[in-house]
Amino acid sequence: MKSKPINWRLYKLELSIFAVFTIISGLFFFGNPQVFSRFDIYYSFMCTIPFTGILALSLTFIVVLGMMDLSFPSVLAFSAWIFGAVFNLTDNMLIAAVACLLVGTAAGFLNSILVVRIGIPSLVATIGSMFFWRGAVNVVAQGQGISLVETRGRFLYQLFVGRIGDILPAQAVWFLVLGVIFWLILKRHRYGAHLLYVGDNEQSAAMMGINVRRVKTIAFMQVGFFAAFVGILSTLEVTYFWPSQGQGYLMTALAAVFIGGTSVFGGMGTIVGTFLGALIIGSLEAGIIAIGLSGFWIQFIYGLIIMVSVSLYSFIMGKAQ
Repeated sequence: MKSKPINWRLYKLELSIFAVFTIISGLFFFGNPQVFSRFDIYYSFMCTIPFTGILALSLTFIVVLGMMDLSFPSVLAFSAWIFGAVFNLTDNMLIAAVACLLVGTAAGFLNSILVVRIGIPSLVATIGSMFFWRGAVNVVAQGQGISLVETRGRFLYQLFVGRIGDILPAQAVWFLVLGVIFWLILKRHRYGAHLLYVGDNEQSAAMMGINVRRVKTIAFMQVGFFAAFVGILSTLEVTYFWPSQGQGYLMTALAAVFIGGTSVFGGMGTIVGTFLGALIIGSLEAGIIAIGLSGFWIQFIYGLIIMVSVSLYSFIMGKAQ
């Protein structure tokens, strides 16, 4: 019995994203082979990229719906403060982690109430909650950090950010595993199909019997959950909480989603693309500096890659006007 040949046209978006990733990686490698032929640079990437990558995977579901969530860096910071404060109070990492994740999920639920129930546009609602949670963490922290050095060596510390065989950071494994899970949900689970239907045409999805409110609510809640999860990872990685935590993730996580080929108009998204987009965004700064350009070029090249990538995907998918 002959197997059916692979229809590569179904994967043209993912293949084009992989081509962009390969070209950029090749430029960095041949631009400075002394740096990019050593394990050290990739170890550094595995330590840092997963934070942005996990946030980007989570945001993909929101963008597939044609909506936006700008509050996640602030939710990350407040949830991380909860983690640090509860740990210092109880000396129990499990209780601290559960409290942190519950607060993050509740923050996502609050966003869903503003957007789904009250009807505020997601961009406006999450700008408001972004300032709310950032203000909240500044008020409760009073500008003070929280040391978490005592978490080192504990089981949950090793589970979250420990080193496997002294060479593989646990957060890199989390990023890979969650990437597979998100892919399975979007491509193989009913909820993923509902996300795509609602993002493509909300009215038609409702007529098909899809609970549009529930689909949106779950999407916002999981963003809050994973913002809190990354708050735990990033706090434990340096064993310290600081009130400005999370501020650098907003543009990089969103850029990873858009470079990855997920349409801002909704109804189309790819987890493989977001995964590769996170790798591209996470390696850009080091790559730019390694090939001899000054740091002044970083934002310029960020913008150039986003514009070129999105235009390329639009052309490939037949969306160019």
